[in-house]
Amino acid sequence: MSVDTTVAYTPSTETLSAVLTRGERPKRPSAWSASITFGWRAILKIKHVPEQLFDVTAFPIIMTLMFTYLFGGALAGSTRDYLQFLLPGIMVTSVVMITMYTGVGLNTDIEKGVFDRFRTLPVWRPSALVGMIFGDVLRYILAATTIMVVGLILGFRPAGGLPGVLAGVALLVVFSFAFSWVWTMFGLFLRSEKSVMGVSMLVLFPLTFLSNVFVDPITMPGWLQAFVKVNPITHLVAAVRSMMSGTWNMSEVMWVLIASAAFTLIFGSLTMRLYNRK
Repeated sequence: MSVDTTVAYTPSTETLSAVLTRGERPKRPSAWSASITFGWRAILKIKHVPEQLFDVTAFPIIMTLMFTYLFGGALAGSTRDYLQFLLPGIMVTSVVMITMYTGVGLNTDIEKGVFDRFRTLPVWRPSALVGMIFGDVLRYILAATTIMVVGLILGFRPAGGLPGVLAGVALLVVFSFAFSWVWTMFGLFLRSEKSVMGVSMLVLFPLTFLSNVFVDPITMPGWLQAFVKVNPITHLVAAVRSMMSGTWNMSEVMWVLIASAAFTLIFGSLTMRLYNRK
């Protein structure tokens, strides 16, 4: 017959006091601090999976080379002349198209349950979403820099100099940050990352190709010009071109800034509404 010799452990009063003693409660992180922390998380994901940078390095290079040498001779007589017109537009196209990965990444995190954990943290509720887009801003800057370097090698010479180039890239990044909220909404609304990517491409292809990126809209049919004139990508390309050429078109710049504010306000609000109810 076996005898149970297990003795229950009873912690001493001193041990319990040491564990349960109340210390000073950590301060709640600010909205900015929490957003930056989540932004750093997005950057670390790139560090551990560097092939994510393929779409911001190889893709822009392929786009620039392909359209320069495919259309340059036919549309402008020489690839160098066409590059002066094309490069700001192809930069806008490449950066705007990679904004869709914000929604794809968000949808993936939600499916894995990552955002369920974030929602339990005592931080500003939108910080996880804002921080994720902050991390993607680095991707936008890297894509724009890659295209500019390739363009300079091929013969692009911006008359606006370095200030014009930096201003154009900054405006593009501001618009891309705002436009990313469209895809965060889809990332919350749609059920799979394939659905997010499919809808994103369905929206992005008409916006980027039916614009002034590749040719002057004056050569298009009247009904198509009507769409091109209200296309936000058209206004963004016109503003970036004017900055890089040194002839700033302030009406186009203001249009882009107002559109960016509208995208952030409308789609940011819809995103948070879906996020809080999901």
